Amino acid sequence: MATKHLAMSETAIAKPAAADGNSWAAHYSPGRWAHESSMILSRLGDLDAAEEHLHLALDIHGLDRRRTRAIVLADLGGVRLRQGDIDGAMATWRDFLDCADGIRSVKVQAALQDMRVRLRRYSGVPEAQESRERTAHAAGWPSPSGVTLGGCTPSAMPPGGPSRAPARRPSMRPSKLPVALWRTTVLG
Repeated sequence: MATKHLAMSETAIAKPAAADGNSWAAHYSPGRWAHESSMILSRLGDLDAAEEHLHLALDIHGLDRRRTRAIVLADLGGVRLRQGDIDGAMATWRDFLDCADGIRSVKVQAALQDMRVRLRRYSGVPEAQESRERTAHAAGWPSPSGVTLGGCTPSAMPPGGPSRAPARRPSMRPSKLPVALWRTTVLG
């Protein structure tokens, strides 16, 4: 039922705006749709499709919308962790922390809190502990280990800024992404 409604929403978003401008779909961009669809698919347990939609959202948002990109990266880290890809989750969350540096947002704070809670289960993984330290620093919380990081984010950022998800080839349409939306967002 939910996937049926996702397809219906994609169709509504792909249509031109109504003359009176009162369409609910007129308020959605393809990137926002891809991100929100990924969260629905994640809750349904279709983690592969959720990951594909998150990559599409990253491709659409690019590097010019930092807050949105940071939130998508945080969600992608969570999906990768649920898939059992701990290394992928850690790498994605590292990118999230780099991207979120300096952003003051309720959504970013919620993502930091969610990440910190999820990382507690991996206290034996050094990278998880480092990420918890950086999360505490970014959110202005006390450090889990009592260590002060003092300005770690700028020096930890890779040259050229946060890494970008690899570009997807236009022929690789996400399996759950309706063709009409894929054509308009990826192929232009």
